[in-house]
Amino acid sequence: MASKMIFLNLPVADLKRAQDFYTALGWRVNADFSDENAACVVVDANICLMLLTKDFFTTFAERPIADTVAYSSAAYALALPNRDAVDDLTDAALLAGGTEETPMNDRRVQEAEIGMYGRTFIDPDGHQWEPFYMPYQ
Repeated sequence: MASKMIFLNLPVADLKRAQDFYTALGWRVNADFSDENAACVVVDANICLMLLTKDFFTTFAERPIADTVAYSSAAYALALPNRDAVDDLTDAALLAGGTEETPMNDRRVQEAEIGMYGRTFIDPDGHQWEPFYMPYQ
């Protein structure tokens, strides 16, 4: 195991639907850390999603679960190696049942000025993903 990893714990309404969505993005489920309450989705060697049924998620937090379909609670920015990878991931998300969100302000124009390229998709449970490419110099 890598010395540092990130695990995003995401509450989901339908575990199977969430697994199907994320595997359609090309990510895989690690069966060793999955059961009827949770699925571990491996994004890469250092990033995993823990998809948790809402009932199981409540054992991790005392506060109510946010309604991510109605409200934005977080944006998961994911740096990718090039513009094509951003488009490929977002297009796969749309084909799998996600929706694309387009900023209503000049954010994309400002990002383009510094060479950044990104898109935004929302998964079926309302979790917001921001795949982006930015050339590092």
